[in-house]
Amino acid sequence: MAPHIPVLLSSIIAECAPIQGLWIDGTFGAGGYARGLLAAGADAVVGIDRDPTVFAMAAEWADEYGEALHLVQGTFSDLDTLAGAPADGVVLDLGVSSMQLDQAERGFSFMRDGPLDMRMGDEGMTAADVVNDAPEGVLADIIYHYGEDRASRRIAQAIVEARAISRIVTTGQLAGIVQRVLPRPKPGQSNPATRTFQGLRIAVNDEFGQLALGLEAAERALKPGGWLAVVSFHSLEDRVVKRFLQSRSSKGGGGNRYAPAPDAETPRFTDLSKGIVADHREVDQNPRARSARLRIARRTDAPAGPSDRKALGLPKFDPGVL
Repeated sequence: MAPHIPVLLSSIIAECAPIQGLWIDGTFGAGGYARGLLAAGADAVVGIDRDPTVFAMAAEWADEYGEALHLVQGTFSDLDTLAGAPADGVVLDLGVSSMQLDQAERGFSFMRDGPLDMRMGDEGMTAADVVNDAPEGVLADIIYHYGEDRASRRIAQAIVEARAISRIVTTGQLAGIVQRVLPRPKPGQSNPATRTFQGLRIAVNDEFGQLALGLEAAERALKPGGWLAVVSFHSLEDRVVKRFLQSRSSKGGGGNRYAPAPDAETPRFTDLSKGIVADHREVDQNPRARSARLRIARRTDAPAGPSDRKALGLPKFDPGVL
């Protein structure tokens, strides 16, 4: 199994220097960010993950950090309460981890045949439940809004036809169904099943609901002057993060003679970075970094508050229909 390298860690450390105090790693995974932050000067790190298996794997090395590393099972939407104390920094690495992709039994990847699961934790519906039980229109909406595949209706129809013959239970079965109804990829193009798998994974784990809640939780958790660093891997995620930070850094204004200016609010974040991407050397060492984009902002002393979900650019699909 290939080593798991945290994406854009050096950029986070450089942009948020000096690293100190308490940090929250809201997507602990293989522990790369947590270890990197401790090595860079953090006094303590709280590592949070919804996947219980990551803590079993961390048991081999976590004890060497003693009380400086505290591990908690849960979702990052609750990171402010799970951390137990105000934080000097929060880092979130969104989406599925390379460690999960490498485990065929988790069902995230069409590259390794395994049970059609895709859950980041150990509770709730699986991808097989969605694929076999959701109405055709719901499947099409998931693949279109979360997977951004324009052939979503054709794919959903093929899935429904296939499941009428036999239940779809493996990643290989699903990938084969999608591949049969889409054109063969040209050299350099991704596998035709990529977007379908992305859409199902996002739906199964309610990733956008968790993201909106997680950004709000980070705002509540951070001390004045604390850093929020978020690494995203596709445009939908990055759009939500970007709009959240822009809206939370707004000072109001923008009115004209036809429409009054909105009430000014004290910015809750400042020092917003532009999207930071990996350099060629990092991409060569870690291909996962190719699509990554990092956004960083610094917390002000303004009170935390609810965000306008409609302004975040969340995909237009209601996960409550599942």
